[in-house]
Amino acid sequence: MADRLPLDFDPPVRQVRNLLLGITDDHLTAPTPCPGWSVGDLLDHLLGLGWAFTQAANKKTDASGTTAPPPAPAAAHLTPHWRIRLPVVLDDLSRAWKQPAAWEGTSQAGGVTMPAAVTGAVAVNELTMHGWDLARATGQEYAADPRILDHLLEFLAQYPPEGTPGLFGPHHPLPDDPTQLDHALALTGRNPHWRPTTAAH
Repeated sequence: MADRLPLDFDPPVRQVRNLLLGITDDHLTAPTPCPGWSVGDLLDHLLGLGWAFTQAANKKTDASGTTAPPPAPAAAHLTPHWRIRLPVVLDDLSRAWKQPAAWEGTSQAGGVTMPAAVTGAVAVNELTMHGWDLARATGQEYAADPRILDHLLEFLAQYPPEGTPGLFGPHHPLPDDPTQLDHALALTGRNPHWRPTTAAH
């Protein structure tokens, strides 16, 4: 099925699910590469985007998460059962985008209507980049699927280097001898060398 679709959600979903196993309660207040967001904030964001992009795949235009921009993520909103709930939301997301119809026509998420193929690419990019964010924030290893990165590099190259408000920050300088993942991170405004010790407190 995945070979007949533009992008396969399974690899980034598996990555995030595996990372969740290594997140402790102590990590929830730790900083992430997303400015101003803690790990708990980021988990709340993943729950919201998982739901919203599932509705987008199902062509729902009147569900929560589709008609208006989402509220700012906050760890205070995080359900105490997030370790159970988030994997279910992510699996639903991956399953929804396995439908060929999900990639056809237009779809709506966060109050924005886009070509469905763009919506799907944005969702895969969100999962891939936020997977890296979680890994860095919690001291875990991360290796994105090279096939996904090939698609994302082509997708991200379409956006201006000064950044796109609400999506990406300005391009970040690349490190020496950058990897494929480093290129993708830099195109979304992330510092590939980010570590919790370098975050502002």
